[in-house]
Amino acid sequence: MKTIIEPFKIKSVEPIRMTTRAERALHLAEAGQNLFLIRAEDVLIDLLTDSGTSSMSAEQWAGIMRGDESYAGSRSFFRFEEEVRRITGFKHVIPTHQGRAAEKILFTILHREGAVYLGNTHFDTTRANIEFAGAEAIDLPIPEGTVPSTYHPFKGNIDLGRLEQELAARGSAVRAVIVTVTNNSGGGQPVSLENLHAARDLAHRSGTLFIVDSCRFAENAYFVKRREPGQSERPVLDIAQEIFAGADGTTMSAKKDGLANIGGFLALNDDELARQARNLLILTEGFPTYGGLAGRDLEAIAQGLREVLDESYLLYRLRSVEYLEEKLQRNGVPMIIPAGGHAVYLDAGAFLPHIPPEQFPGQVLAAELYLEGGVRGVEIGSVMFGKRDPKTGAHVGPRMELVRLAIPRRVYTQSHIDYVAEVVLQVFARRAELSGLRMTYEAPFLRHFTARFAAV
Repeated sequence: MKTIIEPFKIKSVEPIRMTTRAERALHLAEAGQNLFLIRAEDVLIDLLTDSGTSSMSAEQWAGIMRGDESYAGSRSFFRFEEEVRRITGFKHVIPTHQGRAAEKILFTILHREGAVYLGNTHFDTTRANIEFAGAEAIDLPIPEGTVPSTYHPFKGNIDLGRLEQELAARGSAVRAVIVTVTNNSGGGQPVSLENLHAARDLAHRSGTLFIVDSCRFAENAYFVKRREPGQSERPVLDIAQEIFAGADGTTMSAKKDGLANIGGFLALNDDELARQARNLLILTEGFPTYGGLAGRDLEAIAQGLREVLDESYLLYRLRSVEYLEEKLQRNGVPMIIPAGGHAVYLDAGAFLPHIPPEQFPGQVLAAELYLEGGVRGVEIGSVMFGKRDPKTGAHVGPRMELVRLAIPRRVYTQSHIDYVAEVVLQVFARRAELSGLRMTYEAPFLRHFTARFAAV
């Protein structure tokens, strides 16, 4: 059939409170034009993130009731550990309350003076944890990955030539090569198995750890099945297992492809690194068999890791995102092509070419989508990744100015997505009327969460 239906039935619903444009204008002003600071109840369609916003299944809710809340040795931990090992193959599984906690532990135990990390594109929390530790994060996307309008089946790939050069030039300062699947900051784009294996081999020849940031590993595996030669007949589980094959470890926010509302993990093979990680876990997260999570959360993640590899679900998931992309692309809206696995990324720089990067076109566009129709997305551009030169105070921005519309898993129907498309097209029709913003407050790290803005 041409129509791809949701492979589930809806059993419980949550009402959406409808708002007026005047109400939304007031909420925007009170929030300083920052959508993170707007109450969720004042949002009609919430596409801020797909992290922790999924609907859980009947089996996950049943697992929550079965959760073993023992402080040490909980049976829920051992079920969780078994599922993580089944997919990743790593020896040591260390639960954390979410992905950034796993990153914090990893970069703390790896840190040394002058440390450098190389990646396809580090996401915001990854970069922030690296920089907070006093290290440097260097992005090495392939050239096609930085041009929204250029098609490439694996725009999330790391640039192998540049990786080899940086490994040779930086030597022992490189503490790890980190490949994020899918590449979130690069548009939710997948990484090929061929590229993963080549990057792993380069890292290991240089004596460097190879780490997979696996937040959306299942989506990446399904892209490989659909797009990489020779992979179409393989089960997604086999492809997922190959993603982790030969890697030294992984960090994961289970709030994405774990289909859970909270949780994550760090998984490693090295006994000494795992010992150090568990010692720090006890200090910051909790005992190693709960790691900042309730037993019921561990059960929800374990079940989610099984459900996320269902190919009927993955077909529906990727098709849902493609559907929105196609509706917008037919009407000339600039965006990253092809569609990512979890989100449509609007090219705010091309959408609003009259607004310079230092006036935050992505933030302008995100605010306007909320004002127009109550749709909340997130800026991924000069607010999230831009900086001020410490000497001159000048704005230093990233390669792309984007607005991400991240679609929560199993939450919205086709009519919701049709509404989102209508809102985007209405803003697109009057884009020339929009003007820039200036930042009136910023925090030293992860400034996009709390920054405030005013009209230029």
